[in-house]
Amino acid sequence: MKNKKILSILACSLFMFNSCTELDDSVYSTIANDQFNPSEGDLASLIGPAYTQWRTLYANRPGWWEMQETAADEIIYPGRPNGWVDGGIYKQVHQHIWTSLQPQLQTVWNQAYGGIAQANKIIYQIESGQIPVSQGKEQLIAEIRMVRASYYYVLCDLFGNVPVQTSFIVEPGFLPEQKTRKQVFDFIVNEVKESMPSLSQTVSTATYGRFTQWGAHALLAKMYLNAEVYIGTPMYTECIQESDIIIASGKFALAASVRDAFSPKNENSPETIWAIPYDEVKAGGLQFWMLGSWDSQRATYNSNVGGWGGMGVLPQFIDSFDQDDDRLKYGFRYGLQSGYDGKPLTAGYGTDAGKPFILRNTMPTIDLCQQLDGYQINKYSIELGIQQNMNNDVPFFRYTDVLMMKAESLLRTGNSGGAATIVSQIRARSFSSNPSKAAVTGAQLLQGSVYNYGVTDNKMTATVEGGADIQYGRFLDELAWEFNQEGRRRQDMIRFKAFFTKSWFAHQKTNDDHLKIYPIPQQELQKNSKLVQNPGY
Repeated sequence: MKNKKILSILACSLFMFNSCTELDDSVYSTIANDQFNPSEGDLASLIGPAYTQWRTLYANRPGWWEMQETAADEIIYPGRPNGWVDGGIYKQVHQHIWTSLQPQLQTVWNQAYGGIAQANKIIYQIESGQIPVSQGKEQLIAEIRMVRASYYYVLCDLFGNVPVQTSFIVEPGFLPEQKTRKQVFDFIVNEVKESMPSLSQTVSTATYGRFTQWGAHALLAKMYLNAEVYIGTPMYTECIQESDIIIASGKFALAASVRDAFSPKNENSPETIWAIPYDEVKAGGLQFWMLGSWDSQRATYNSNVGGWGGMGVLPQFIDSFDQDDDRLKYGFRYGLQSGYDGKPLTAGYGTDAGKPFILRNTMPTIDLCQQLDGYQINKYSIELGIQQNMNNDVPFFRYTDVLMMKAESLLRTGNSGGAATIVSQIRARSFSSNPSKAAVTGAQLLQGSVYNYGVTDNKMTATVEGGADIQYGRFLDELAWEFNQEGRRRQDMIRFKAFFTKSWFAHQKTNDDHLKIYPIPQQELQKNSKLVQNPGY
């Protein structure tokens, strides 16, 4: 599709409006209309600020990724010899005892509405003539509406009942009205449908990292897949229809391996439908390798910086994998860790200090895990010489996701055989050493989960729950094995009703479905008297 140099330039023009190109509030207001006549090549720069916020919203600590992953049964920040307690804010998310004062929630709220504000501003500037666009105006506005809809998708999923604001100019003292989750859902779907005809169908360097019709169809499919959770009405047939449009386009394909879709050169992946571009210099912010690794592991990658040594993967999650699954082999760091020169590393913290750096599949208690407890995340592969920021892009919507959305919808509408055909196709690339294990049947997808749910923290009373009673639990497992570390586990668990009915590590089940949305941040309630706290909080 393009090389990394081109991506860096695009990332600069699209996403770095502070350090690459000044695109702040004062830029266009100081340029007379008769002095500014943007060409088609300028359009990416014009819409840059609308997209920029996605980079921080997705991967920053905290952000969308963290609130989807650390509240679920996959990844955690336990206490460590080097800290990571931080007043219990990570433990609260894991144990589902968050409150409206949770700092992570305020940050994510601000990030999403920051992107919405930028989108509203740019639409106003175009429609008012402050940005005189003579060609492609309709397509440009449609694209920005899509970006705005994607931020509302985040808010709908995390908070449910939120204000919907589309005007940039408002009266002094204006307070936006809170909408129900159904109203937010309907707004998003309507925005996508109205924008769709004007969006580009082109898949090229020029549209990489931007919303096209294919990204719009993917967002619609995602809304329909989760409709039963969001609005109480199943829309799986509609999800299949949107997925089929993308599949029939012939513009996307499965990569040879999952690893290809997450490499530092993954802008060339045939799977990517809509990506969030990152660059170690021009578009920083993706720092997943820092979250999982420790400072001594800089030697592994010949880096001048070391990791923060906090995050780890739950042993129960690792134990759910088939040992022949390449997604286990390549998706996590475990066992003996060495430098890039082949010399074994040595641990340096807590009771592991001085021991060979052998990562083990253990986590004794959320209050204190030692340095070598827990496998490390490794889905986004790491370059030699890496510094703090990664070059990998985030494939927020990828072709495999579209296939699996269709498969799940087929399963839920009675076509387990059709679902199994798709799942087997996807699994085929992940069992290179034992291809016979790739095939699954419809009957298997109708079974429960193999995840061994239950409390395992040794400071708590252990429970044994298993996952056999989860409807379509085997499909939930397939989602976990394919999409781990992609910022979606919480959403998937909610859809399969495992998020509040199962225990894992130090989290105890509550059977309380108000937890399917987070509370409105307390600061927002204080600022806007029209907001009402979500039920149950």
